[in-house]
Amino acid sequence: MARFVMSALATFATVTLMHPVHAADGDPVRGQRAFGACAACHSLEPNRNMTGPSLSELWNRKAGGLSTFMRYSPAMKSAGIVWDDKTLDEWLKDPQHVIPGNQMTFPGIKEPQPRADLLAFLKEATRPGHAPPSQLAQQPGGMMGMMGSVAVSNLKKLDPGDRVRSIAYCRDSYEVTTADGRTRDFWERNLRFKTDSSDEGPEKGAPAMLRAGMLGDRNSVIFATPEEISSFISRGC
Repeated sequence: MARFVMSALATFATVTLMHPVHAADGDPVRGQRAFGACAACHSLEPNRNMTGPSLSELWNRKAGGLSTFMRYSPAMKSAGIVWDDKTLDEWLKDPQHVIPGNQMTFPGIKEPQPRADLLAFLKEATRPGHAPPSQLAQQPGGMMGMMGSVAVSNLKKLDPGDRVRSIAYCRDSYEVTTADGRTRDFWERNLRFKTDSSDEGPEKGAPAMLRAGMLGDRNSVIFATPEEISSFISRGC
């Protein structure tokens, strides 16, 4: 009898440990805070893609299946996985185990409760019409804050100090003058040129400049189109 009870307890413990985490097991308030680390790469707004695809309407979507996102890896596009409580829990635990060869650098969340909390938040926030009113990447403590970057959702609405008026290139340096008349020099490896063609990208002829490094020595200049980059930069010492 004792052996039977011990065996039953062992079986119950094994089943409990193997039982997948579900969104219903989590706290969405804690999950919202946890999402701050995801918001540097993923938006909750429909079709607002960033480094990774928008998470809006994620549940029951096929992996690699958001038509407006163009940068899925071959591994993701061929995975054949549909996102639900079970598959998302497995993905959040160990992305490379679920889809080997995917390009996401996120290592996974090994503890069950934080995964459940994040799933609880995402299941609500990714429903149609339920995205939070502001992008969580702007919250302190998120990944963007850790990297020393500044999250600005709309690059058409900038202070003069964040709007580029001219860029000159001399030897190994860029001289950047902003609309407030301030000029700063950057080593050529510390200035990154990017584009944002979305509705929230900068106006043509008025690139945005945002901090991009932890020490304040790196910046990103974001243009409306790729063609602007070469035409905007003048050469001369």
